[in-house]
Amino acid sequence: MRIESRYERLFEPVPIGPVTAKNRFYQVPHCTGMGHALPKTHAAMRGMKAEGGWGVVCTEYCSIHPSSDDQPHPFASLWDDDDVRNLASMAEQVHEHGALAGVELWHGGSFVANLASRMPTLGVRSMLGRTDPIQSQRMDRSDIRAFRRWHLAAAKRARQAGFDVIYVYPTHGYLVSEFLSRTLNDRSDQYGGSLENRSRLMRELIEETRDAVGDRCAVAVRFSADGHGDEHLSGDEAHDVIGMLAQLPDLWDVVVSDYYGEEMATSRFVAEGSLESKVAYVKALTGKPVVSVGRFTSPDLMLRQVRSGILDFVGAARPSIADPFLPTKIREDRLEDIRECIGCNICYAHNYRAAALRCTQNPTMGEEWRSGWHPEKVPPGDGSSVLVVGAGPAGLEAAHILGKRGFQVALADAAHETGGRVTLESRLPGLAEWARVRDYRLGQIRRMPNVAIYLGSALSADDVREFAADHVLVATGARWRRDGVGRSHGQPIRELQAVSVLTPDDIMRGARPVGRVTLFDDDHYYMGPVLSLLLAQAGATVTYVTPAGTAGDWSHYTGEQECTQRQMLGAGVEIVVSTIVAGFDGVAVSLACAYSGRVERRAADTLVLVTSREPDDGLYRELVGEDDDTDGAIRRIGDCRQPAPIANAVYAGHKAARELGSPPPPLPARDRAVV
Repeated sequence: MRIESRYERLFEPVPIGPVTAKNRFYQVPHCTGMGHALPKTHAAMRGMKAEGGWGVVCTEYCSIHPSSDDQPHPFASLWDDDDVRNLASMAEQVHEHGALAGVELWHGGSFVANLASRMPTLGVRSMLGRTDPIQSQRMDRSDIRAFRRWHLAAAKRARQAGFDVIYVYPTHGYLVSEFLSRTLNDRSDQYGGSLENRSRLMRELIEETRDAVGDRCAVAVRFSADGHGDEHLSGDEAHDVIGMLAQLPDLWDVVVSDYYGEEMATSRFVAEGSLESKVAYVKALTGKPVVSVGRFTSPDLMLRQVRSGILDFVGAARPSIADPFLPTKIREDRLEDIRECIGCNICYAHNYRAAALRCTQNPTMGEEWRSGWHPEKVPPGDGSSVLVVGAGPAGLEAAHILGKRGFQVALADAAHETGGRVTLESRLPGLAEWARVRDYRLGQIRRMPNVAIYLGSALSADDVREFAADHVLVATGARWRRDGVGRSHGQPIRELQAVSVLTPDDIMRGARPVGRVTLFDDDHYYMGPVLSLLLAQAGATVTYVTPAGTAGDWSHYTGEQECTQRQMLGAGVEIVVSTIVAGFDGVAVSLACAYSGRVERRAADTLVLVTSREPDDGLYRELVGEDDDTDGAIRRIGDCRQPAPIANAVYAGHKAARELGSPPPPLPARDRAVV
C-alpha cells in the first residue's frame, strides 16, 4: 500500500528493546470503562485500533493486586489466571494485525478505596484518598517487599498473556509517585529523604521487571516530565530522576503534571500539541525511544515533532478513539477521511461514570464486539429512497451512513446552513473544534452522488408525504425551554417577565443582552458556563446561578470543571451556587436557597434560562397521527426523540442508518467477565 511521501517517516519501524514496532503510531494507555468487567468488549476495541494501523496498542491502567481496587470504575487487572485469559484475548487481537500489545501495571496507593476487595489501602503514609472517608495504611518494609512481589508476579502474568511492552507506572499520583513526593514521603529509611532514595522503589520495579521479562518484552516507564507539582516533585527533580534512570527502561512515555488542566484538557482550554515545551528535553537526556501525547490530529504536527527529535512515537488516546484508522488514512493519503477528535472528553466522562467508552465523532466506539460494528464498514442497503429531515448531527450522520450503504438520500433542512446545533455551538467561546462533527460528515456526503442536500427547505407533513420516500427519518432537533422547566422546576416558573427572558437559542442566534444579566444553569454541563463567558466578554455584568455546588457541575466527569470555574471567575462572572431562580419580574430575580428555601431578590435586567430542551417533534407527530404506528417507515432520531449530548445524536443517526432496511437487530450481546 502506497505511503504518501511527506509522512513516510511516520511509518518507519522502531525498535523498543527486544521488540520492534511496525510504525511510530502509539496508542498510549487510556481508560475505557471496560476493563475487567467487559473483557470481550475491551479486546475487540483494542483489536480494531491495531487493524486501523496503530503500531503499539496498550491497555488502560491494569491493577496488579486486589489491594489496588478502583471500584466502581472498571479497570483492567492481572490478579490471577482468569485475568491472564481475558487479557490474552486482547493481545491476540492486537497481534493479529501486526501491532505490539502493551500493558500498564498499576497500583493506586492512597488514591483508591478498595470498595470491592475491602483490603487496606496502602500508601507511603496514612492519608485520605480521592473521595471516600478512608485513609491509607502506612507501608512498612514488609509491605514494600510484598508490593514488589505483587508487581513482579503481575509482570510475569503479562508476559504469559502475550504482552510485548510492560509498563512501570510512577506518575499521576498513584502509589509509586507517592514515594517520589518530598511532601508525602516522610520516611527516614532507604526509601525516603534524598531524591535517590525516594526514587529507589521506581528503580527496583524497573530492574525487577526487566529481569523477569526483558528477554522477550520491552519495559516502559510512564513519567511526568515536569514533575508532580513543586510541593511533591519539581521539574528539576523530574529531570534528575530521568537522568539517573535514563538507560534502565526501553521506552519513556512522558506526560505532564497537570492532568486535567493540560494533559487531558479539552479543546476549550488547550490546543493540539501543547505538551511539547515540557517534554522536549527527554529524548536528548535518555537516548531511548520517547512517546508523548498532545491530542494529535494533524499529520504535519506529528511529523514535525518526530523530525525535530522530540518524539520517536506519536502518542494518542483520544485521537485513536475518534478514528481507530487514523494511521491507515495517513498512509493512504486520505487525510480528508480522518475523523478528527474534537476534544470534548465525552469519552473520559463515560469511563468516569463506570460505562464503556463512547465518542462524539466515532459512534462505533464501544460497539465493536457488542453490536459487531466496524468504523469503516457498513452493510449494503437495497437502494431505496430515504428522506432525512434535519441536517444537524443526527441527520448528517444518518445521511452519511445511508449514502455509504447505497440508499438514495435526500437531506433537507429549514436552515440555510448544515450542522444544526453543532454549527451554532461551535461559534461559542472555545468550541470551534466541535465544527469537525459537521465538517467530516459534510465532506463525506459531498462526494456521494446518491445524497442530495436541500437547505432552506422547511417541510410540512404534506410536503413529506408528497415526496413519497420509502423511508423517512425525522431529525428536527430540540429547542431550549423559555419557561424554566428542568431539574429544579417540574412546572413553568410562575413569575416570568417574558420580554426579558432569553434562552441559549436566542444568544446563539445573536442576542447580546447588556447591563445586569442573571443566568440560571439547571443543565450543569458546558452551555451555562460558556454563555456566561460570552456575555461577560460582550460587556454584560453576569451572575451565574446554579442549584449545584459548582459551576458546570457535570463537567467534573469530562475533567473540565476546575478549568471552567477558573475561567469564569477570571472573566468577572459572579458564581452563586446551591441556589434556584424562583421568579423574575423584569426588575429583579427571586433567588431561593436550594436547601432552606429562603428567598432573596437581586436586581437584574435580563434572565437567561439554561434549563432543559423540548424535542421539536411536531413534524413527526403530524406524520404519524394519533395511533403512532408507522411500521418503521417514519422514525425520529436524535434530539427530537431524546435531547442529549451531541455524541448521543450522532450515535442515534448512525444506528438508524445502519439498521434501516434490515431485520430488527437482536439485543446487544452481553459481555462476560471470563473469556
